[in-house]
Amino acid sequence: MSPLKIKIELNEISIKRFDNFSGRPTIIFLHDSLGCIELWKDFPEKLGALTNCNVLVYDRQGYGKSCPFSYPKRDKYYLELEADILNELLVHWNIDNAILFGHSDGGSIAIIMAGKYPKKIKAIITEGAHIFVEDITVHGIKEAIREYQTSDLKSKLQKYHGNKTEEMFWAWAGNWTTEEFRDWNIENFLPLINCPSLIIQGEEDEFGTLNQVTKIASQTIGKSLQFIIPNIRHTPHKEATELTLEKVKEFISLLNL
Repeated sequence: MSPLKIKIELNEISIKRFDNFSGRPTIIFLHDSLGCIELWKDFPEKLGALTNCNVLVYDRQGYGKSCPFSYPKRDKYYLELEADILNELLVHWNIDNAILFGHSDGGSIAIIMAGKYPKKIKAIITEGAHIFVEDITVHGIKEAIREYQTSDLKSKLQKYHGNKTEEMFWAWAGNWTTEEFRDWNIENFLPLINCPSLIIQGEEDEFGTLNQVTKIASQTIGKSLQFIIPNIRHTPHKEATELTLEKVKEFISLLNL
């Protein structure tokens, strides 16, 4: 996709923004592979208030209230493309002091963004981010496919994504379970990350092992903190909201912003 195409789509991206603290950083929330603004609930506003930071949440192309996908099929580089789009969006939104908070796919985008465009990022926070594909990842996605086909998961997602739901779901599930995607790996971006990072993961995450956390934390240049939460799965900000808020508040308070 050309940069010109990306720029044309910027005004079709749905956002929710709270600029309550002049001169303070903006926390940008990057949703997961089935997520959107509404599924974050009030977590972004709570974190903004706790940290005295501005907040911006957005629906990536193909999700929530943003425009449908403009490309018919994803490849192994689609998350890097999302980081390139985010770079364009930061210019569009006039934000140059961003803290990225990414969940799952959003965490992977945060990692790529911090490695590829380091001057724009103050820090990153990831939840359940992936840097490579594991057996547990494929198994978890196949379980999600089974739920999508046999339960009310599809109708639940349609409440948020409307008629984009089918294309959105299979863009993720269909891509990640192919043999072609099995060797996807973004570890090459890690040594380029010089900002602080907080790497969060539930100990019982059904989509990734703790090897993801240790590999991320050990390869970045900037100081990296790990936060593993016992008895929690893939969505710490939902499953352990208060604990996650407190840990992220503590992390941001150490940044001397």
